[in-house]
Amino acid sequence: MNRAPFGNHPGKLEGYLSFWRRECVSRPLVGFSLSGWFPLQEFRPCRNWAPGTSLQPAMIRPSEFIEDHLRLLQEGDLCDDDLLRGACPGQAAIPWLPALLGCTLRVLTDNVLPEERQLSWDVLTDVRWDSEGEWWQKCTEFFEELIRASDHRFPVSHCPELGPSDLHALLRGHGQSILDLTDEPERASELLKQLGEIFASFMEQIWSRLPLYYCGYFDAQYCLWSPGPICRLQEDATALYSPRLYRRCLQAVDQAIAERFPFCFMHLHSTSMHLLDAILEIEPLRCLQVNRDVGGPPLEQMMSHYRRVQEAGRSLLIRGSFTADELGLLLDRLEPRGLMLYLMVDNLAHLEELRKVLGR
Repeated sequence: MNRAPFGNHPGKLEGYLSFWRRECVSRPLVGFSLSGWFPLQEFRPCRNWAPGTSLQPAMIRPSEFIEDHLRLLQEGDLCDDDLLRGACPGQAAIPWLPALLGCTLRVLTDNVLPEERQLSWDVLTDVRWDSEGEWWQKCTEFFEELIRASDHRFPVSHCPELGPSDLHALLRGHGQSILDLTDEPERASELLKQLGEIFASFMEQIWSRLPLYYCGYFDAQYCLWSPGPICRLQEDATALYSPRLYRRCLQAVDQAIAERFPFCFMHLHSTSMHLLDAILEIEPLRCLQVNRDVGGPPLEQMMSHYRRVQEAGRSLLIRGSFTADELGLLLDRLEPRGLMLYLMVDNLAHLEELRKVLGR
């Protein structure tokens, strides 16, 4: 394959198309990441943000992030894998949508987290994302800076935003949001529907501003290209939902979002596997992305969940760190069609060890 900036050769598109179509292939789509779990550590401007302080728009100067974004993109040249590389503002280090909904962003040692607002029902009826304030201006400024820096060499994408259940937990409080599902199910369902519309309209507004890449769309967090509109859906707060409550209050919301983005995929952790059957009932959901969480269940235990996704006819994207033996287990037990492995590696020696298992 001929050289292209950051390894972004158009010849890689066929692999993505096969992934989405779940075509019969000899091996899964595979990529490597040398970056860690905590994006804040990757950007030098973030080191000036003192832990415990509140992040303000004026503290974010997008031009100062570009050098680190370009440095991260260079792993595409280094890894020589199946994936394209792209960027989004701050690469998951900044929770934009919560800030747009009025949440204070608290700087931690390794991350930036939004604080709960604990709003009353009366206030929540009017909640909207602020399309004219400082946070939106800073967000669009960051996108524009990345588009200029790209110069068609890499795709610019949406950010990994919190989904409706996560926003519900922030706006009402994590504990109260769970009580809402049983004490005020009609109000909770209506709020989740409202937050689903906010989430989807925000994503659509972002995509209306971004150029396509190789006539397609892109999710930078997972290096995932698609031939049509893509959306990463996250519902981490559902770790505390029962299947009955998920189906009653949230399933229809996630269904409506998936219907608006033909290549919608859902990000999941092991803590939400008890909802897997209910999630798989959402027919427009094309793909499930499951993290191999640090300190999570053994791989053998997760294997049955991976297989259920594949047996349901959905594409499966697994992201995490694996030993050579664990990677061998994945290759032995899972079908290669519709499978993408995004492997987090500690160093180049670890990468080469995994490459040998892949026979590459």
